[in-house]
Amino acid sequence: MRLGTAPAEKPRKAGLPRHVAIIMDGNGRWARSRGLPRAEGHRRGVQSIRDVVRHATAIGIEWLTVFGFSSENWSRPADEVSELMGLLKLFIRHDLNELTRGNVRVRVIGGRDNLSGDIAALLIEAEQKTAGNTGLNLVIAFNYGSRDEIARATRAIAGEVAAGRLGAEEITVDLVATRLDTAGMPDPDLIIRTSGEQRLSNFLLWQSAYAEFVFVPDYWPDFDGAAFDRAIAEYLGRERRFGGLPQKGEAV
Repeated sequence: MRLGTAPAEKPRKAGLPRHVAIIMDGNGRWARSRGLPRAEGHRRGVQSIRDVVRHATAIGIEWLTVFGFSSENWSRPADEVSELMGLLKLFIRHDLNELTRGNVRVRVIGGRDNLSGDIAALLIEAEQKTAGNTGLNLVIAFNYGSRDEIARATRAIAGEVAAGRLGAEEITVDLVATRLDTAGMPDPDLIIRTSGEQRLSNFLLWQSAYAEFVFVPDYWPDFDGAAFDRAIAEYLGRERRFGGLPQKGEAV
């Protein structure tokens, strides 16, 4: 099924996470376990993105963030980086029209200063072409590292203080949040990591302060709608307190 033939959007059910973020891990191991080149794992991983976007739309998730390429991934072998850049181009060029027809809005977070002109232009095109859409918000973390994000936000705030436009006493948690790449977005309610690994890997460190985590054994190319539903079911079985106690009569 193609993105353009996704089921109609449904209202979000009570209790569902508003924002789900996914660390898509295990492409290389998936390929190796099948005697295939790593590149095939990455290609199959792109199809999983399509499947998950379609499923998130169908069940009424409002925000879906996927960790596509970290700022540390540039240290991988040059041929693998080239393959990943090619897949990004293919995904945007092949799927952008379908994402638009599916009412999906694309947003990209991560540093852009060191990106090549063609990649930067594609990211801008994806954001601009889908800016008017009102369905699922698909956030692609590309060239993203949370420490780098926080450092860039800190530099921006320091510059405003130095210029006299902001007083040091005005720096609050809420103000810092407005300088992050995710400004205007809700924090993730649920973070899923595939492949059995149990760490954040420099992903949404600030924003995940009160997120629930679900670690699944599936490699990313095997992750599908059923696995997505199982992760959400685990989330729904938890009691979120945000540092306090549940209010009387509050639903778990």
